[in-house]
Amino acid sequence: MTTTVRPRTAKPSISATGASSPKAAITQEQLLCAYKTMVRARFIDGKILTLLKQGKVFFHIGVSGHEAAQTAVALALKPGSDWAYPYYRDLAFSLQFGYTVEEIMLEALHRVGGPSSNGFSMPFHYGHKKLRIIAQSSPTGTQFLQAVGTAMGAVKEGKDEVVYVSSGEGATSEGEFHEAINWAARERFPVIFLIQNNKYAISVPVEDQVAGKSVHGLVQGYAGLHRFHVDGCDFGAMFDTATEAVGLARRGEGPSLIEADVVRLLAHSSSDDQRKYRDAGDLEKDLKRDPVPRMEHLLLDQGGLSRDEIGAIRKEIHEQIERAANAAEAERVTPASVLLDHLYARTPAVPADSLRDPPAAGPPVVMVDAINHALAEEMERNPKMLIYGEDVAGNKGGVFTATKGLTARFGEARVFNSPLAEASIVGTAFGLAVRGDCKPVVEIQFGDYIWPAFMQIRDEVATLRFRSAGDWSCPMVIRVAVGGYIHGGLYHSQSIDGFFTHIPGLRVVFPSNAADAKGLLKTACRESDPVLFCEHKGLYRQGFASRPEPGPDFLLPFGLAGIRKKGEDISVICWGMLVQRALDAARRVEEAAGVSIEVIDLRTLNPLDKESVISSVRKTGKVLIAHEDTLTGGFGAEIAAIVAAEAFEWLDAPVMRLAAKDTPVPYGPLLENAMLPQESDLVAALEKLARY
Repeated sequence: MTTTVRPRTAKPSISATGASSPKAAITQEQLLCAYKTMVRARFIDGKILTLLKQGKVFFHIGVSGHEAAQTAVALALKPGSDWAYPYYRDLAFSLQFGYTVEEIMLEALHRVGGPSSNGFSMPFHYGHKKLRIIAQSSPTGTQFLQAVGTAMGAVKEGKDEVVYVSSGEGATSEGEFHEAINWAARERFPVIFLIQNNKYAISVPVEDQVAGKSVHGLVQGYAGLHRFHVDGCDFGAMFDTATEAVGLARRGEGPSLIEADVVRLLAHSSSDDQRKYRDAGDLEKDLKRDPVPRMEHLLLDQGGLSRDEIGAIRKEIHEQIERAANAAEAERVTPASVLLDHLYARTPAVPADSLRDPPAAGPPVVMVDAINHALAEEMERNPKMLIYGEDVAGNKGGVFTATKGLTARFGEARVFNSPLAEASIVGTAFGLAVRGDCKPVVEIQFGDYIWPAFMQIRDEVATLRFRSAGDWSCPMVIRVAVGGYIHGGLYHSQSIDGFFTHIPGLRVVFPSNAADAKGLLKTACRESDPVLFCEHKGLYRQGFASRPEPGPDFLLPFGLAGIRKKGEDISVICWGMLVQRALDAARRVEEAAGVSIEVIDLRTLNPLDKESVISSVRKTGKVLIAHEDTLTGGFGAEIAAIVAAEAFEWLDAPVMRLAAKDTPVPYGPLLENAMLPQESDLVAALEKLARY
């Protein structure tokens, strides 16, 4: 079902220069509050621009021209109960939702006490834990899927919560916008999509952005989406529209998209000069639609205020902003000493000293079954845990059967299929995770296809704790099948660990056998940090990777390497598929060369068990670092640098690395064998080290 509300054409109850009177229930007190919010937002814009000229603020992005649309929607919501994903221009929304002027100034001046980030993130990226405003980021469009995930959680928990998400019209060009609209409309989630159309995405006009020049028309094919097109400079029209849309959401009738036609009275940001691409006539036309004087006309016409009273209000707000700016400037800046305090949870879910020998509970189990059992045990333990991804539900249980039987056991509400859209999977998982009452464990079918979700992982999931100064966290698990040696070719054989170990804030796990996989996955499901859990599909059913299955109480701590074979002369540092190959090669070289070789399985790349690596190298004096990812930029280079810096005096030979050739993984067996590290390559490298 769709609902269309067109721009109001009926004669308003006031002069043409004013806003129309709301038809929805609103008190005079609320109307006056809305006006004050709009003026505060307008005056804050001016004050920040002054501070920027004084060199006290480094960045500004203004709300001027958008105030009526934002204030009206915020007034229709319930702060502290509903959720908000505002975009960087949503100053008026944030103020009406509960932000104080003092808090805005603390953020603008990157001072301690700012509720969004305490100076860790740019100003005007709003976030407020108490108000349920999720700390926002700079990428355009990523917030849409996150809002859908938060709404999904509200529905699953049976809570009366509406989720607000907004952007300019430019962000609707992002594919994630359409992915979010599709998922929300299909499931009838309670999301309000506010698109504030000021006709410019920085300098790019709307006709170069949107087919038909209207987002409202663009999304008409999404069944289940209510659509509204409204004059966003008219507070009355906006409030009526927002009230209707929120009412639909609360009644379970699905999401709404509100396209609000607004004006941009300032340049895109302090780094922009709109006179370079907008002529004087265009700017003058926008000034005539300025929502602040239109709101004043409404208040005057209704007899609620006199011009003198309006002047007094403006004077009072101006003085309030000056006081707030001065007070914020007097506060201390966030000290550099806390730079690393908010990357990860302060306490791991499973401390390293809690390690116990895995109690065997039955016969050997292959890795894919160990993963399945770990998921089932954690689902049983945590009723808030959800599993979803492509093809994971029903009798199929994923293309590798890792989730087979879980839907039947735990129900479709907890184990379900997602659209074939990796950004959707991770983006909605973000929105679920931040709620605090859901634990998403999602699957990306192949590492080769994780890249549509890379923006969500790199710029959103991994940075949330840091950019919010620890207020928000994103406890989720991303399971992904990786690796070659299966004749999968370019698009089913990629190793991705070298990319993801470069991302601060993201844990990266890479087990080499069934017992470790089970213990590490159970730990991942309990962690407060996001975890990328790499599962080598070549190991899923290999006999050499099978182990006696640990019992349900076994948890393997992160950051604790496993010594697979002790030795005195050479250290091999490896993970994943290369562990077994290293063990086989070590035995061959030991027999032929009479040396003793130690093999260390890192198990987790972040956190890295640096102590075990350095201790082994200092003992043996020689080291080979072996991994399946390509040589250039692979994680082995990082380990080599650590060894060179912290064990150089103990080295009796150059640090050696063995990795895949710097090419994509080819399909043909001979080509694949030539590209990926083989046992014979390990033997040759170890023999070379033995000769030193």
